[in-house]
Amino acid sequence: MEIQNLSYLLLLLIYLVIPVALSFQKKVRFVFRLRYILPAVIFAGAIFIMWDLRFTQMRIWTFNPDYFTGIELLRLPIEEWLSFLIIPLSSIYIYEWLKIRFEDFEKPNAFVIISLVLLLVTGILAYVFRARMFSFFTFFLSAIYLGYTVFRNRFKKYYTKFYLALAISLIPFLIVSAILNSLPAIVYDSAHTMGLALFGVPVEKIGYLFLLLLINVTIYEYLSNRKQQ
Repeated sequence: MEIQNLSYLLLLLIYLVIPVALSFQKKVRFVFRLRYILPAVIFAGAIFIMWDLRFTQMRIWTFNPDYFTGIELLRLPIEEWLSFLIIPLSSIYIYEWLKIRFEDFEKPNAFVIISLVLLLVTGILAYVFRARMFSFFTFFLSAIYLGYTVFRNRFKKYYTKFYLALAISLIPFLIVSAILNSLPAIVYDSAHTMGLALFGVPVEKIGYLFLLLLINVTIYEYLSNRKQQ
């Protein structure tokens, strides 16, 4: 195995940079929240693994073996499995840090409006690009789950920190995704994307991250609140 084969695995470590930098905040008792975090990560991860497996089989995206260890589970690189663990854990840590560091900063009504706009935009994009599988499923599932979250109306007080955590999480996500695309470690079939990219990263990937984190954080907060009742 050459160092090149460790590319994706090493890039995953970038997601840990921000949590480590924030770890000096002693009030964030992250380890004690794992009993709420892990069920959320497992549930969301199962959904995305099934999605990943199906799209890999359909060759909507393909993995270049030159940049992977070669270790696979269900024909999916082990690095992909790890990404659905590391990315949510990193983002939830950021989310928890924000809840402590900016406890009094809340703009729930503004972010409800932003959520409604996103709901409309994702719904429109899902319809317009319904023939492009990556675009359609990303925006359709995002619209469905975001709509459920908004109209269930139990997540309003968490919107501010969620969107801030998403914005911070985008930094390592775009860095890692841009490098992976430039190698290229992952190749996307352009027939199934909108053709729009940010730093070489398909816009659908950002929607993918949004949905992954939204599922994780909403389930995490639901479990946390249920245990406290």
